[in-house]
Amino acid sequence: MSILILFSAIVILSCLITNKFSDKLGMPSLVLFMFLGILFGSDGILKISFDNYDLTSQLCTIGLLFIIFYGGFCTKKPSNRVALQASLLSSIGTLLTAFFCIVFCYYGLKIPFAESFLIGAVISSTDAASVFSILRSKRLNLKFNTAPLLEIESGSNDPFAYILTLLGIVLIQGNSFNHMLPLLFKQIIFGIVLGTFIAYGAILIFKKTRLLTEGTSTLFLVSIVLFSYAIPDLLQGNGFLSAYIAGIILGNSEFKSKANLIHFFDGITALFQVLIFFLIGFLSFPHKIPEILIPAVLIMSFLTFIARPLAVTFLMKPFGAAWNQILFISAAGLRGAASIVFAIIAVANNSSVVYDLFHIVFVVVLLSVTLQGSFLPYLAKKLNMFDRFSDVRKTFNDYHNEAAISLSKVNINETHPWNNHKIKEIFVGENSLILSIIRNNKNIIPKGSTVITENDEILIGTTVKNTDFEINLCETVIDKNHEWLDKKISAINCPTDFLIVLIKRGEKHFVPNGNTKILLDDTVIYQEN
Repeated sequence: MSILILFSAIVILSCLITNKFSDKLGMPSLVLFMFLGILFGSDGILKISFDNYDLTSQLCTIGLLFIIFYGGFCTKKPSNRVALQASLLSSIGTLLTAFFCIVFCYYGLKIPFAESFLIGAVISSTDAASVFSILRSKRLNLKFNTAPLLEIESGSNDPFAYILTLLGIVLIQGNSFNHMLPLLFKQIIFGIVLGTFIAYGAILIFKKTRLLTEGTSTLFLVSIVLFSYAIPDLLQGNGFLSAYIAGIILGNSEFKSKANLIHFFDGITALFQVLIFFLIGFLSFPHKIPEILIPAVLIMSFLTFIARPLAVTFLMKPFGAAWNQILFISAAGLRGAASIVFAIIAVANNSSVVYDLFHIVFVVVLLSVTLQGSFLPYLAKKLNMFDRFSDVRKTFNDYHNEAAISLSKVNINETHPWNNHKIKEIFVGENSLILSIIRNNKNIIPKGSTVITENDEILIGTTVKNTDFEINLCETVIDKNHEWLDKKISAINCPTDFLIVLIKRGEKHFVPNGNTKILLDDTVIYQEN
C-alpha cells in the first residue's frame, strides 16, 4: 500500500513539474502528461507492466464525470443564438462527424462495419478539457461569440458521443439496431430529466435549508455529481448528459459558498485531467503503434480536413456565419480525453474487437492535441479571429469580473492618525483600498505618494463575504456586449432593490443620476439585494 501511495505522489509531482515547463517546450501540458505515462509504462524507462482496461475504465469514467460536470458548471448562459448554434454542433454535428468517419472507415479503409461504427463513435466529440485549456492558456479572445460557442459545444457533445459508443458496443456484440431504440430513448430522456431534477433539488437544499455549512457544501456538491451520474446510469440513462445538465443549472444559479466550490472543482478537475492523460500513456504500448499508424493518420486527416469542416459548414452557414469563423471552429475540433476514455470503455466491454481501437484513437488524439492545439493561436491570427474588445475568461463562470465590495467613508480631522501621512505609509486593512479622496469638493485619484490632510474625506473599498448582516456592492466593467452600454440609467430596466451608486470612468469617479449615460469601459458599482 505504501508503495502505491508513494508511486501516486511521484506521478502527481512529476506532472506538476512537467506542467511548469509546457509553455517553454511549446506543447500542451496534457500531451506531456501522456508522454510521462508512456515513460512509466511497459515500453518506457521504468517498464511498469499495466494493461488493466477494466480498472482504467472505472477510474477514467469517474474523472471524466467530474470534468464534464465542471464543464457545465463553468458555462455561462449565452445568447439564444449562440446556445442554438452550440446545441446543433454538439448534437447533429457530432452525429454527422461520426457518420462521415464511419463511411470513410468502412468504404475507404475496409474496416468491418461494427468496428467502423465504434471508431466513428468514440472520436465524434470534441474534448472540453483540451479546448478549455488552449482557449484560456493562450488567451484566445475570439470574434462572433466563438469562444462561448466552442465552450458549450465541447462541453455538451461528450454525452452524445457516449450514446453512440454504447450503440457501437451493442452492435459489435451482435445485436441489431432494433435493440438500440429502447436504449437510445432511456439514455436521452433519463439523462435530461434526472439531471434537471437533481440540480434543482440541490439548489433547494442550498437556498432553503440550514443543512449545509461552508465546510460541508463542497462534500454535498461532490455527492450531487455522483448522484447525477449513478442514478440515470442504473436506469440505463446517460449519466454524463445528466451530470452536464446538472452542472449548467447549478453553475448559473446563485447560492452561498459558490466561490469556494469553484476553487475546489477547479483543483479536482485539474487532478483528474492529469490522472486521465497519465493513465492513457501508462496503458499504451508504443511498440504497437507502427501497426496501426497509417490507418490512424488517415482517419485523423479525414476527420480534420473533411468530416469536421463538412459538419460545421452544414450547420453554421444557414446562420450566416463568416467563412473565417467556420474555418476556425472546424480547426478547433480537438479530440482528447473523452475519445480515449470511450475507447477504453469499448475495449473493456468487448474482447472481440479485431482492430486495435485503443491505439488508433490514442494516435488520433495525440496528433489532434499536439498539432491542432499548437496551431490554433497562429490560425486565429491568420483568419483575423482575434477580438481585442473581449476577454475569453468572461465566457466561464469561474471568472469573476464582478466582486462584492463594501464602501466606507473616513473623515480626517486634526488628531486622526492618518493626517499628514502618505498613503503608502498607512495600513488601510486586508483586502482594502483607498478609492478616492475628496478635498475642497474636488476628487483626487489616490497614489502611494499622495499625502492625506486635514478635512479630507476618504472613500475606502473593501472586498467582503456575502452575509445577511452586510450591505454589499458589486462591480462590473462595461464591455461592448453589455446590455447597459450607451443607455441612460433611467432607461435601464432594474428591479426595485437595485441602485447604481458609483461610476469609474478613466481617472474620474462620480455618483451618477438618471440622466447619466453608461459608456464603454466604464466600471459601474451597484447595490442589489
